[in-house]
Amino acid sequence: MTDQTARAKDDEDTSPANAAASETARTPEPSTALEREHAEMRDRLLRALAEMENLRKRTEREVADSRLYSVTSFARDLLVVADNMRRALEAVPPELRANSAAKALIDGVELTERELLKALEKNGVRQFTPLGERFDPNLHQAMFEVPDATMPAGSVVQVIQPGYMIGDRILRPALVGVSKGGPKMAPAAPTGEDDGDNDNAPKKPGGNRS
Repeated sequence: MTDQTARAKDDEDTSPANAAASETARTPEPSTALEREHAEMRDRLLRALAEMENLRKRTEREVADSRLYSVTSFARDLLVVADNMRRALEAVPPELRANSAAKALIDGVELTERELLKALEKNGVRQFTPLGERFDPNLHQAMFEVPDATMPAGSVVQVIQPGYMIGDRILRPALVGVSKGGPKMAPAAPTGEDDGDNDNAPKKPGGNRS
C-alpha cells in the first residue's frame, strides 16, 4: 500500500499540469521581458543621441577654428606691410609734416594703415601694445633690459614692435624692453576660477593701438 501511494505521488509530480506550472514559473512574464527590452532600447537611444550631440559640437568647433585660423599665414605676411607703413610714418621729420604737399601724402599713408588694421581685426587679428604691462613670455619677447628704479622690475617700458593675436592664439609676440632694478611687481591676484585645460593658454593682452 505504501509503494502504491509513492508511485501515485510520483505520477502526480510528473503530470503535464505540474510540468507546465514549473515551466511557467521559470519563464519570465511577457510584460517583464518587454519592459526590460524597452529599457535597453531607450538606453541605447540616449547614448546614441549624446554621441551625436558631442559630434555636432566638436564639428562646429572645428569649423569655427578652421574659418578663424585659416588666414594665419596670410595675416602673418600682411604684418610686414603694416610694420613698413609704421616705420615710414615714424621716419617722417616734423618739418616735412608741416609741408602742405607732403601732409596730404602722409595723411593718405596713415589712413591706409588704419584701414589695414581694421581689415585685419575684421578677420580676427588684433594688434596690442603692452606698454606698462607686466612682462609675459607667452605674449612678449624681451629684446633688452632697461635699468629703471622708478618702474617695477619686469615691467614693459618700451615697445619696439607691437604684437598681434589671432583669436585666442598669439600670431606674433611684441618685441619689448623690460625694466630691471626697481621693486618687484606684486603677483597677479587669483581670479578664484578654475582654468581647467586653459592653464597654458595665453591671456588676452590689452593696449590695442587704433
